[in-house]
Amino acid sequence: MTRILLTGSTGFVGRAVTRQLRQGGHELCHVIRQGSAERICTPENPDPQAVPDHIIEVQDLFAQPAEWWADTARGYDMVLHMAWYAEPGKYQTSLRNLHCVAGTMALAEGLQQAGVPRLVGLGTCLEYDLSGGLAAPDTRLDPKSPYAAAKAACATALQAVLPAAGVSFLWARLFYLHGAGEDPRRLVASLHANLAAGHPLELSCGTQIRDFMDVDAAAALLVQDALSGRSGVSNICSGSGTSVRSLAESIADQYGRRDLLVFGARPTNPDDPPCVIGRRTAAALRSSSFPTQTP
Repeated sequence: MTRILLTGSTGFVGRAVTRQLRQGGHELCHVIRQGSAERICTPENPDPQAVPDHIIEVQDLFAQPAEWWADTARGYDMVLHMAWYAEPGKYQTSLRNLHCVAGTMALAEGLQQAGVPRLVGLGTCLEYDLSGGLAAPDTRLDPKSPYAAAKAACATALQAVLPAAGVSFLWARLFYLHGAGEDPRRLVASLHANLAAGHPLELSCGTQIRDFMDVDAAAALLVQDALSGRSGVSNICSGSGTSVRSLAESIADQYGRRDLLVFGARPTNPDDPPCVIGRRTAAALRSSSFPTQTP
């Protein structure tokens, strides 16, 4: 049993990760925003012998100083840091990304003070240079949005500091996830909601190819990497690509309503890469070095 401190466990990915960790019987502590405890997923078949999860509520976890994190994290085997500002339609360009970076640096400093041996953080495939269509852990970085740039900067800073201080560090970059608990404003959830209600849905041409993955499968992969002791970069991806059109049509077929999909009604974002497929290689996962952005 591993003692794990989690942030972001009330979110889309965090809930799926919590489910996976509970299956492994680990001792969990959740640092969450005040008033959000009901969003932590509850065990389906609670074990009366299991250690109950511990919950710590704060007004803003990114505003906590390093000393607070040192006191809170002391005695834990690992911190799995999944929290970040992620409101659909706003997070990509929000200045709150800078607040998240500053708060994460304070968390990392606190872990060093407390002697916590491992930190696992979540990044995004959008940190990479996606012009080539394929993104491996050694692909160079070229973030295009404030969100992706903040994530990349956070990873680079932590990699420069933590291993030298004796803290094992893994940065797990997520690709295109969907599944249970997804925000209704996101693509797959919106498709299900509109098709189930018989409402037409306006889409772009749908030719974009993406590395889509169910959130529970992604959570299983993330937990595997987190508990493995791997360091450096890990891509949480399927390694295969599916067009947005194919994905939408497969969901529409569940309702027998392809006629409700209106392709080409919305313009394609000119900054949207035509293809994004992730790659996982054993050599890259064992590497403790990060790809650097060339000038």
